[in-house]
Amino acid sequence: MGCDRNCGLIAGAVIGAVLAVFGGILMPVGDMLIEKKIKKETVLEEGTLAFKNWVKTGTEVYRQFWIFDVQNPEDVAVNSSKIKVKQRGPYTYRVRYLAKENITHDSETHTVSFLQPNGAIFEPSLSVGTENDTFTVLNLAVAAAPHLYPNVFIQGVLNSLIKKSKSSMFQKRTLKELLWGYKDPFLSLVPYPITTTVGVFYPYNNTADGVYKVFSGKDNISKVAIIDTYKGKKNLSYWPSYCDMINGTDAASFPPFIEKTQVLQFFSSDICRSIYAVFGAEINLKGIPVYRFILPSLAFASPLRNPDNHCFCTEKIISKNCTSYGVLDIGKCKDGKPVYISLPHFLYASPEISQPIEGLSPNEEEHSTYLDVEPITGFTLRFAKRLQINILVKPARKIEALKGLKQNYFVPILWLNETGTIGDEKAEMFRSQVTGKINLLGLVEITLLSVGVVMFIVFMISYCACRSKRVN
Repeated sequence: MGCDRNCGLIAGAVIGAVLAVFGGILMPVGDMLIEKKIKKETVLEEGTLAFKNWVKTGTEVYRQFWIFDVQNPEDVAVNSSKIKVKQRGPYTYRVRYLAKENITHDSETHTVSFLQPNGAIFEPSLSVGTENDTFTVLNLAVAAAPHLYPNVFIQGVLNSLIKKSKSSMFQKRTLKELLWGYKDPFLSLVPYPITTTVGVFYPYNNTADGVYKVFSGKDNISKVAIIDTYKGKKNLSYWPSYCDMINGTDAASFPPFIEKTQVLQFFSSDICRSIYAVFGAEINLKGIPVYRFILPSLAFASPLRNPDNHCFCTEKIISKNCTSYGVLDIGKCKDGKPVYISLPHFLYASPEISQPIEGLSPNEEEHSTYLDVEPITGFTLRFAKRLQINILVKPARKIEALKGLKQNYFVPILWLNETGTIGDEKAEMFRSQVTGKINLLGLVEITLLSVGVVMFIVFMISYCACRSKRVN
């Protein structure tokens, strides 16, 4: 009887040891299987989860606009006073709802080329008003004239056309006109062929961004979705090659297995450059653990602090010898127009940038940009891209509408918040197909290891106790 009992205890200990060993073996094997599955599903090729969501996003993406309505236009034009603005919004459009077009795979270079169609649908239920709401805003054509035509004689000719069209430094425009375009009365009088339609985002609807060429990740998953080349309507050839304008992905996804120490780089054609985000926090998004990466203040710092921005310091006077910060000149890819981008309300900008403007209230919570990335797949499950469009206005002696100015202004036109969050149905599918299976496998591994270790210890203690009794 004692022998049978000892044999049973030994067998139990052996079983426990086997379970512990099996659990220990299962861990690296399970991790290897997960890694293989993730790599397969994140390649941009027909049939993968990544490709399906890449061709047409399953997330509803919205672009909200807040317009800076100028309250004292005459006082500014005549006395060069501070510009008093009142933010009005949001006015919301649905964007990025069109599938990518002209998708072409190159098996030799392991790349995929495509066009991204543009479209915007107004969402009245998510807006404070209609597209016909009217604002007092900067006259875009008048403000740009002295930048585009610095010659004094030509400015004199343009001044006569500005006066004839009864244009001034500021104008009243509807939301629809300001965003998507209007026929400008001053430009319509110019006696040679030019584009007479003006708008902050003109042209947009029925256009396409690209051609993009990105790596599929088929041969190297660490390069998946990273942009190889971009040939868009924005003429990036103006920029010196060392500016390294095109780097990273389009921010919809990144190569899998993201680490907190990584710097995520992504390209945005809206601002004609690549930019980056750094780890900020761990977030739980609809039951899915994600890493929040944020756009740091250093991204808009002066070239003295961030050498990557030296290409965006295009002159020495306004930038105070490239020491001011918070605004980036993107005029070279906007046909020479004096367009500057910043974060909303000049967040992180030099005090002198916002000093001539009243009515701004920058804060990080409302005005910073972030990406919530699922670290195993590299998929971006929520994001908020926030930018402000500004026009540089300088005094111009030969243009009466601007000759009363005694200082330079970075005039804020609007700021936007483009957001997207994984839907409840997609989140459930993601949990069941990705995080759920990974968690289940991890639970099985830990359970086998724990049960095995406990069984081994218990049975060995019992065996030793039994042996001790027999000796006594």
